[in-house]
Amino acid sequence: MQDRDGALLVLNRRTRRFFPFIKCIFADAAYQGPKTAAAIAKTGTWKLEIVKRDELHRFLVLPKRWIVERTLAWISHNRRLARDFERSARSAAAFIRLAMIRIMLRRLINPTPCS
Repeated sequence: MQDRDGALLVLNRRTRRFFPFIKCIFADAAYQGPKTAAAIAKTGTWKLEIVKRDELHRFLVLPKRWIVERTLAWISHNRRLARDFERSARSAAAFIRLAMIRIMLRRLINPTPCS
């Protein structure tokens, strides 16, 4: 299944109830179009922001992309999540949640001073 089609299954009112703190969803150009816009409109207050490239044939750091890449790098520090070993999506999601809890607990115990 393509990501664009999977987004339609994920972006619904039930998901909105689980994540009320999310205000804006950043996506690449593959998610633009009437189907994704309609799915976002059905959820209520979520805003979809499409991040587009200016030049197609050059490497360019996309705005907000570093947030996703940094988080995936932090999660992959956990040995179990370094590769796709899980048989089901439910167990993979559970280990991702545990990895993020571990990261947040470490930050609570050793907060970095603001500069």
